[in-house]
Amino acid sequence: MFTLDAFISAFLPLFVALNIPGVLPLYIGMTESFEARARRTLLLRAMTVAVAVALLMLFAGQVIFETLGITVHDLRVGGGLILLVLSITDLVFGDLKKRRGGTKKDRKVATDEDSTEMAVVPLGIPLIIGPAAITTILVSQGQSGFVLTLASILVNMLLVYLAFAFGPRLLALFGAGFSKAVAKIASLFLAAIAVAMIRAGIIGMLVQLGVYN
Repeated sequence: MFTLDAFISAFLPLFVALNIPGVLPLYIGMTESFEARARRTLLLRAMTVAVAVALLMLFAGQVIFETLGITVHDLRVGGGLILLVLSITDLVFGDLKKRRGGTKKDRKVATDEDSTEMAVVPLGIPLIIGPAAITTILVSQGQSGFVLTLASILVNMLLVYLAFAFGPRLLALFGAGFSKAVAKIASLFLAAIAVAMIRAGIIGMLVQLGVYN
């Protein structure tokens, strides 16, 4: 039955799992060199990917996991490795990439390609919809049903979009230097999050095997 209490019970766990306050600085850091129009395009693509993955997990997540023979712990390790590579690349080579030459057309093509790739990984997956969110969706679907879980996904995705759409504008008020500092700090925290994901995944695997408790 769709009641306010039932909806809140389905909404809150996913809201916590998405961790908007924690992910927003990472998004701002990754897009600090983007123009406003390019950032909007990237955000729309990332949200499309995130919503599509969330709905896929809602309706077929358990079947997909069983068919592929994977677990959420495998997803944590895989996602963590991707984030770790991306964060290290940005920390070590970020400035070099920004200084790279080429024609204006070449830079535009590269930006478009980078935007499309970034919208899928790491923004859509695993920053917006990561292992925690996927697990929450699977659990919520079993406890609250499809309708309430679907409603919680849509409302949470709307909140993510609003936060990502207006967050960079607030940061812009502090100037370019501050934005660059936030970008580097965000990359450092992204590396820490990646290591935490890998650690949690490995511990989860060991617990399943009975090696660690």
